[in-house]
Amino acid sequence: MTFKSTLLAATAAVVVAGTAFGMSPAAAADFGCRTAKLIVPWGAGGGTDVIFRQFVEAVNEAGAEPELQVVNIGGQGGNKGAKEAAKAKPDGCTLFAIHQSALTSYFTGRIDFTWDKFEPVAMLTRTPSIFGANADVPYQNITEMVAYAKENPGKINAGGTLGSTSQFVYLLLEDAAGIKFNHVSYDGTRQRMTALLAGNIDTGEINLAAAKKYIQTGELKALGITTEERNSEIPDVATLKEQGYDLVYGVDRGVMLPEGTSQEIIDHYAGLFKQAAENPKVVEAMNAKGTYVNYMNPAESETYWSETQAKWSKIAKDVGIYKAKD
Repeated sequence: MTFKSTLLAATAAVVVAGTAFGMSPAAAADFGCRTAKLIVPWGAGGGTDVIFRQFVEAVNEAGAEPELQVVNIGGQGGNKGAKEAAKAKPDGCTLFAIHQSALTSYFTGRIDFTWDKFEPVAMLTRTPSIFGANADVPYQNITEMVAYAKENPGKINAGGTLGSTSQFVYLLLEDAAGIKFNHVSYDGTRQRMTALLAGNIDTGEINLAAAKKYIQTGELKALGITTEERNSEIPDVATLKEQGYDLVYGVDRGVMLPEGTSQEIIDHYAGLFKQAAENPKVVEAMNAKGTYVNYMNPAESETYWSETQAKWSKIAKDVGIYKAKD
C-alpha cells in the first residue's frame, strides 16, 4: 500500500468516527463557492462529456451542496483542461474528469504530470472499445485486419487522438499482433467518427453509444470489441480474445480534485458520486450507451491508478513511445 493509500485509509477512519458523533463530511467541509465546476477536458456532446453530465445531473438532483456544473475545456487531447484543473485551488470548487489519457499523454511526453498531481475521488465507469473500420476496407474482423497489415506494412491509417486512449488501444494491438499502423490524430470521438465515415482513415476506436446505428446500417464495420464476452447489443461482433488476442480493455472514467484538497472535501464528493453511481436511472443510462458503472472509493481509485500506471508504462516502453522524464 502506498503512502497516499495509507493516509486515505487513516483519514477515512477519522471521518467515520466524526460521523458517529453527528458530524458528517459535508458539514465539516469548508467550501468557498455555491457552485463547483467539473472540468471535462473534451468537447461538449462527446461520449465522455455526456457520461459526466448524467452523473452531475444525478448528483445535483440529490441536493448536492455546492451544486456541480460541467465546464468543457477541450483541446490538446484532454491536456488543456488537465492543466487548468491542476493549477486550481484545493478548495472543493474545481473537480476534474479523468480517464487514462492522463497516463498516455504523460508517457508520450505531451504533458509533464499525470494522475498523481490530483487527489482521487472516485472511479465511475468503464466503456469497452470497439475497433471500427470504414465500410469499404477489405477486412471484416481483427484477424483479417492483422493479416492485411502484415501483408501491407504501414498502409492502414488508424485514427486516434495522439497520446490518448484512442491511440493507445491501437498500440496495444500493435504490441499483441506484431504489426504497425499509420497513426492519424484527431482531437475527439466526433472528428474521428467523421473521418471514418468519409473514408479518410481506415480504422479507429469507436464505442457503442457513438457508433451503434452506423454498425447496424453497415456504414461502419465493427472488427472486434475489447470485452471478456460479447455485447448483447452487437452479438455478431467477436471479442479480441475470441480472435486470438488477450486484449481486455476499456476507457475508465473517474473524478479528481486538485492536489492538497482536504480529506473532508474528498469524502464529501466521494459520497455524492457513490450515491449517483447507485442511482438506477444512471445505471440504465450507462448500460444504454455500452458503458457500465464501476464505482471505486478514493483509496480504491488511488490503487487503480497506481497499478494501471505501472502496467501501462511497461507497454509504452515496449512499443517505444515512452518519453516521460521520470
